[in-house]
Formats: sequence, structure tokens, C-alpha cells
Amino acid sequence: MDTPIIFWIAFNGVVLVLLALDLFAHRGDKPVSVRDAAITSAGFVILSLLFSAYIWHWKGSAKAMEFLTGYVIEYSLSVDNIFVFVLVFNFFQVPAHYQHRVLFWGILGALVMRGLMIGVGAALIAQFHWILYLFGIFLLVTGVKMMISGDEEMDIANNPVLRFCRKHLPISDKYHGHDFLTKINGKILLTPLALVLIVVEFTDLIFAVDSIPAIFAITQDAFIVYTSNVCAILGLRSLYFLLAKAMVHFKYLKLGLGLVLSFIGFKMLIEYFVHVPTPLALAVVATILTLAVVASLIHNKRHPND
Repeated sequence: MDTPIIFWIAFNGVVLVLLALDLFAHRGDKPVSVRDAAITSAGFVILSLLFSAYIWHWKGSAKAMEFLTGYVIEYSLSVDNIFVFVLVFNFFQVPAHYQHRVLFWGILGALVMRGLMIGVGAALIAQFHWILYLFGIFLLVTGVKMMISGDEEMDIANNPVLRFCRKHLPISDKYHGHDFLTKINGKILLTPLALVLIVVEFTDLIFAVDSIPAIFAITQDAFIVYTSNVCAILGLRSLYFLLAKAMVHFKYLKLGLGLVLSFIGFKMLIEYFVHVPTPLALAVVATILTLAVVASLIHNKRHPND
């Protein structure tokens, strides 16, 4: 690896400290207020920008721009996770004061899964560079499918993981506080909250299959890919509590995300013939997302009852 192991250890150490502080701050199963979510979201964004500045000082402006572009792409794509989290929590009727606990452990698991996927992806690209073109085709197809699907919602009831769990795992029929496991008549059962956690983990795995190849389109530096991914995911919990009730108003955001994935896929496919500079890629991504948000706001103003 180009990056010394001490930097990997230091970064993950800081991440663990931040997660511990977050868990301590939200002990007691209190619902997360919009104000707290806004402060926490801003805090994670500021920390990520400071880390980008450190990379600039350490590795130079090109690496810092790669980190920032990867962070923006991952952070924007993580918004799609929020759509699904809203659907899952509504489907299972998860009490508001248990939602943070699910997201905390869900995102902790997501960090581990993504770390493994990034490691495998970096190793494969190092051995078989042509895999980048497969990533490009996959992202292009995924982006087009996302644009075509529009407002189509995920069918939680027929989720294959949910059906498998209900068929093969012992599950209690009601919540038992914030516990994921309970004991009834001497038998250990999963609670519905554990089922929610499993579905959240599975959906994040699906989203990771889209987002991680997208960052490899910007850089093949495993440290940059990993840190930009982790920094974006760390802020996902607070972003959920900040935007969950407002997601319905971003009508064209999914279209924008589909365009972002398509653009990144196209960039990968033409890279051998035409190099798209990282600053230009960042500008294109930011422009697409800004236009999607502005178009959504204009639509809401013109059609308030839509």
C-alpha cells in the first residue's frame, strides 16, 4: 500500500472514538431532534473538510481533490439510503426512540462490509485493470435504471432477505425494548428490531455495490477510497434524522442521482481515450445535484399538493 499502515490505524482509531462519543451522547433511547441532527451533520461535514485539508497538506492538492470528489459522490448517493430507511422504519413501525440504535449498529456493520469490499476491489483492480470498464458499464446501467424507476418504491414486504429470516429464524412477534434478542420460555428469539437491522444492513450492501465502484472511477488509491467512503457514512445517521420527513419533497433527487451514476460510469468507459480531470468531475456532480434540488423546490412551489 502507498499509505503507511500507521495512517490506517490512526484514521480507524479516530472513527472508533467518534462512534463511541455518538453512542454515549445518545444513551437512553431518546429520539434525535432535528436541531441535534443538524448540528451533528454539520460537525461531520466540517471534520471531513478538515481531513481533506490535511490530505492536501500531506499528499498534495490532487489527492485532496480526489478525496473531496469521492466524499461528495458517496454522501449524495447515501441520500438514497434515507429513502429506504424511511420505508423500512414505517413498514416495521419502529418507535422513534429506537431508530438511532438501529442506524448506529447498522452503520457500524456497513463500515466493516465496505472496508472489506474496498479491499477486494482495490486488489482486483491492481491485478485486472480492465475490471474498471465492467464497473463503468454496471454504473451506467444502474444509473439509467434509477432514472427510469423514478418514484417507484421498494417493496419491503417481498424483500427476499426479510422472507428468508421470517421463514428460517426464530422471531418474536413484538418489540422488547431496544433489545435485538429476547428469551421466551427458555428459547432465544430475534426481536422485530433485529429484523429491521438485518434489512438495513442488506440494503446498505446493495447501495455499496453502486457507490464503491463510483469512487474507484475517481481514484484507485485505496486509502482515499476508504476514507472518503467512511467519512460520508459516518454522517448518514444524523442526515437521516435531518431529512427523513423532508425526503418526499425532493421529487427529482433520484433522477439526479441516476444522472450522477451514469456520468461516473461514462467517465470510466472513456478514460482510456479522454481523461476527465477530477475537478471537472466534481463540478459536474455538484451541478447535477444542485439542479435536481432546485428543480424539486420549484416543482413543490408550483404544485404544493402534488
